[in-house]
Amino acid sequence: MLPQGKPALLRRFESMLEPVAPERLERMAQESMRVTRRHFGRTMRLFAPVYVSNECVNNCAYCGFSRDNPILRVTLTIDQVVKEARHLAVEGFRHVLLVAGEHPKFVSDGYLEECIRAIKGFIPTVAIEVGPMEAPEYERMVAAGAEGLVVYQETYQRETYARLHTAGPKKNFDWRLECPERGYEGGFRRIGIGALFGLAPWREEAVALAAHLEWLQRHCWKASYTVAMPRMRPAAGGFVPEFGFTDAEFVQLLCAFRLCFPQVGIVLSTRETPALRDAVLPLGVTSMSAGSHTEPGGYTGQGKDDLHITRKGRRVELEEKSVEDRATGQFDIADERTPREIEVLLRRLGLDPVWKDWDEAILDNAPAA
Repeated sequence: MLPQGKPALLRRFESMLEPVAPERLERMAQESMRVTRRHFGRTMRLFAPVYVSNECVNNCAYCGFSRDNPILRVTLTIDQVVKEARHLAVEGFRHVLLVAGEHPKFVSDGYLEECIRAIKGFIPTVAIEVGPMEAPEYERMVAAGAEGLVVYQETYQRETYARLHTAGPKKNFDWRLECPERGYEGGFRRIGIGALFGLAPWREEAVALAAHLEWLQRHCWKASYTVAMPRMRPAAGGFVPEFGFTDAEFVQLLCAFRLCFPQVGIVLSTRETPALRDAVLPLGVTSMSAGSHTEPGGYTGQGKDDLHITRKGRRVELEEKSVEDRATGQFDIADERTPREIEVLLRRLGLDPVWKDWDEAILDNAPAA
């Protein structure tokens, strides 16, 4: 029996995660598709990440950027970030997610605000996925032009979290957990949360993620929310996930989120295989990445002349350099199809690719209250 102290919504959500027969899963999928059409139509928002730095002070057992991994690192200059973003603009993207490892020495002193301002003129929707900040710092990001914040708790299981995060500010579970609230206080109007599936039993993780989402919707209700359930991928360091999460379970969880949170956006990344992405796109996904790179300079080769490694937080020059060298990515992607191929796929599935859904002129022309 489900605990009676939980809100009815969470009790319903948890019941949907119980083992199901294929016929029941098919019915969930059909209902999920109907709910998605009712609230989102046939739209599919497209975005791409721009990794600006893979420097990091945290030791996270599962992450390719973990500070003790002997990887090739670089932090892009503002001009290099602009070149990466302009490449994506030519591809059609008007929604970019700026991503960086957590390292105050490299990503600080106004660097991120400069990145945002430098691309805001041709990328109207800029979101960030970086180390957690205080609310006043988030206010500066919003003032610079960012309108979205993405922060994944990675795992909601405290003991697992402590075991996997052994050094750096990311060790503080509560500091990260409260990050979306500080982002809301700082003025972000879109907030994305998620968990990295494979680090803990998937049902426990899913219920905790749903509880976090439900709490944010009640207490930080002026923002809109997206949820993501990315699965582990190979990365530097060779971490092997302890817990499985099958394709069928992925579909079941996606449908549960859609049916219990009908107006929440669901994000699908290139971590997933082409076959799975094709299958689940109509079922509840509202936002997806395409043609992604997880290394700084991945789209245009920017930053290759400044590659180095770090030891104990200090920069160490490479003894030998090759023109083939490139910064190390955070993880390997599974879907390498181009943005144009994804656009064709979406239209074939009867979905409408949305490259742009926001412009500052919307606020500029808003009638006075």
